[in-house]
Formats: sequence, C-alpha cells, structure tokens
Amino acid sequence: MQDFDWTQKYKDKKGTAPAAMKLIKSGNSIFIGTGCGQPQHLVNALVEHSSKIYDAHIVHLLTMGTAPYADERFREKFKMNSFFIADNVRHALDKGIGDYTPIFLSEIPHEFETGRIPVDVALISVSEPDVNGLCSLGVSVDIVKSAAANAKYVIAQVNSRMPRTFGDSFIHVNAIDMLVPHDEDIIVVAEQNPTSTLRHIGQNIARLVEDGSTIECGIGRIPQALAEFLKDKKDLGVHTEMFSDWIIDLIECGAITCAKKSLNRGKVVASFCMGSKRLYDFVNNNPFFEFYPTEYVNDPYIISQHEKMVGINVGLEIDLTGQVCADSLGYQFYSGIGGQVDFIRGSARSRSGKAIIAMPSTAKKGEVSRIVPHLTEGAGVVTTRGDVHYVVTEYGIAYLHGKSIRERVMDLIHIAHPKFRKGLIQAAKAQNYLYEDQIELSWEQVAYPEELEKYDTLRDGTQIFFRPIKPTDEPSLSEMMYSLSEKSVQTRYMARTMSFPHRDM
Repeated sequence: MQDFDWTQKYKDKKGTAPAAMKLIKSGNSIFIGTGCGQPQHLVNALVEHSSKIYDAHIVHLLTMGTAPYADERFREKFKMNSFFIADNVRHALDKGIGDYTPIFLSEIPHEFETGRIPVDVALISVSEPDVNGLCSLGVSVDIVKSAAANAKYVIAQVNSRMPRTFGDSFIHVNAIDMLVPHDEDIIVVAEQNPTSTLRHIGQNIARLVEDGSTIECGIGRIPQALAEFLKDKKDLGVHTEMFSDWIIDLIECGAITCAKKSLNRGKVVASFCMGSKRLYDFVNNNPFFEFYPTEYVNDPYIISQHEKMVGINVGLEIDLTGQVCADSLGYQFYSGIGGQVDFIRGSARSRSGKAIIAMPSTAKKGEVSRIVPHLTEGAGVVTTRGDVHYVVTEYGIAYLHGKSIRERVMDLIHIAHPKFRKGLIQAAKAQNYLYEDQIELSWEQVAYPEELEKYDTLRDGTQIFFRPIKPTDEPSLSEMMYSLSEKSVQTRYMARTMSFPHRDM
C-alpha cells in the first residue's frame, strides 16, 4: 500500500552524519555503496566516528572514492573486505590488513539474504525523493539494493546531484532509517585514450559483433577502443554489468537502439555506471536506461536468453591450455572475479552468442607475454579452460572451445606477440603439448592479414569465404587431403601417395 504521509516521516528521519553514525557500534558489519555512487560524506563521518568503535567490518563491491578506512592507522578500528579490488584499497591487501572475497557477482545478494555475509548498517547514496517518496539509487544499483534490503539499519545520503535512474532502482523513504541531506559531486572516472595496440584489439573484437547483437562491455580502455569500431553496426543492444562514456556516442550515432533485444527490448540494462558528468547527465531521468540489481543483470540464465549475446571481458594472463587469470598477479590479488564468469557462461549459452576474453599480447611495456606456457605461480583461474571460447589480442582471434590441447596451443601462439612465439613453441614441445617436429612460426609473421579476406558469390548464389591459410589450419588441411580421391591427388599434386602425415603438412 502506498504511504501518502511519507513527507512527515522524511522530516522525522532527517539528521546529520555524526548523528547517524551513532547507529554504528563496535563489531558491526558496515556496507558501503558502490563505485561512483559511494556516499563520500557518510564515509568521512564514519572515519571521524572511529574513535568510538573497534573492529567494525567494512564490506563493499568496488569503491572509487576515498577509502581512509583502509589506511593502516585504522587497522584496530576497521577490517575491510572487498568483492573487487580497486586502486584505492589494493595497498591494504598487499599489507595484509584488508581482505578479498572471491565470488561471482551474481551470487553476492544471496549471501546478504541468507546472512552468511551479514549487514548491520548500510551506508548508501540516493537521489531526492519523488512525489511518491521513492529515492533512486542512481548510478549504482548492483548489490546496493540487496544490501539495503537486508541491513538492520539503512543510512542514506540524500544527494540532489545523484541522477534519477529507472528500472528496479528505487528505495522508499520508509525503508530508510536515517536520511542525511548532503550534496556533493558524483565521483567521475576519466577515460584514457586507447593505445594503437588496444585499438587493434577493439577492431578484432568488432569483427565478432554482428548487427542485432546484445553486448556486455564494461569500463576501461578496451571497451573505449571497441566502441570506435562499432559505429557502423546496426541495432545493437546492451545488457551489461556496467558501462561508461563509450555508450553515449554509440547511441547518438544510431548503432545502439536495443530494438532487437530478446529481453527488456528498447532498453539499455545495467547494474551500475561509472564515467564523466556528461554520462551522469545522459542517464538522468532517461527512460532508455534501466538499472537492475546484479541478481538479475548478472544471472547467467537471464544473460543466455538474449539472442546473439556477446560478452566481452578482459584477462591478465592466459596459459596455453586456455586457463584465464583475471584477478591476480601471481600471489597478489589485483582486481576480482566480478561478473566475468557470469557473462562468459551466459553468453556461451545464448543462441548465436559469443563469449570473448580480450587482452594485449604483452605486459610490462612488451617485456613479458600474457600468453604463457603455464600461469604465474599463485595466479588464480577465473575462467576455466572448459569455459573459454574466443580469445582476442592485437594479433588476431583464437577460438578454443571444443578444441584439443594441441589445437589450442597453436591457436594461442598464433595470436601471441611474434617475439615470444618461438619460446612458446619450445615450451609447448617440452610439455608434450605439440609434436616434437612442429614447425616454429616465423617472427616475420606478425598480425593476421584480415585485409586479404573476401567473400565471392558463385553463379548459383552460393557464397564462398576466402582467407589466408593459418598455421592452425593443419587439421582442416589434413581432412581435405584425405577427402580427395587418388586420381584427384595425382592430378592436383603430381603425387601417388595417399598418406599425409603431420610431418608433411
């Protein structure tokens, strides 16, 4: 039933941040709102309140603002636990004073609901209420809605600068225990210009995106680079964990219409966004965007219902068998699992869907290969070798799903940086992944010459695709040779043999 007297309750619940902090006791579990929707004023008040508490447990998904509670000087006051590690809290984990929970993003709300991850107090940021007493969670719905729904106390910073977004993004004044009016700018994340390497990656990914596809693509320089090459696509849809400024130009040029989406047709669906003030102004009161909690957006079943779903995620390192590390650098936890597996599995199950892992071929200014014989000691596997489908670098595209180890090795070496290919071949032979007499790839063979690809149509209307041969084509070449008759082999190749062993291919 709608509460028509919410205005009086709103006045009664209003207070200052210091007054709100009195709800927080020693040992409490405190949830802090996500990303650019972090309630910075409340966070600062929490730190000031630290003299009155001990051993408060702070949990959050991803924080982009200041995180003073992660400083070593507060180690007796706060114990920080993150589901995804941002730059501003990574030092806490490196020093052993912070913690990280590896979990699929789609599953976090269930942990709140069951109490396995308790929330005593939720600190969130909301827009001003509308005429019905509904405040919007704005740019960060994600796990915030579930945290608020399962918290004993909800303290909301009411910020008139928080965009009002649509979807399942609202919380009623009645569901909030204390309201702290305080305006502040929403945190912005500046985009960096993509390098030529990243632009080549974006161009390669774009080759896999068909007209009418629904895409998942987060934030960072790879999504930004990709967007440039999607402008000539038609009727793209978006169902993504998060997005940034790249989406604006694709909407304005007509590439993104969401007109052919299988679910939420006509709407961009996400759980949060991070970017510039231009982006926040763009989503404010814009019914083209709908924000939903992660238990919906990241549900692999929901994702799989989208025809031509293309999930695009990034990796830090991949071994020659297809194991993808995306959350750690050796023993150092660097980022998190996030929604990668949710979207990899959902996209793979989509009709005509594609699950993509993208990464530059090298790291540390070209000194090390990201495609390696085995993962760095301590590195965690986020996407398993059984889940991986497409892998994209600036040197091309490798499709691994359903392929043998030998085939995977050759496919991945083909898209590795040329200066590391010889070493990868040798390492693969040492690990018995390849034949001992496997021909080593030439260093001169750089990127796959996609400009030589073409389609031709025969008189009967049959369309034929022509492309350059690859070192990974050996199985197909062998199959073709054995399909020929003895007479055909003699006529074509001036040979009488019907044996085509590996060493002769």
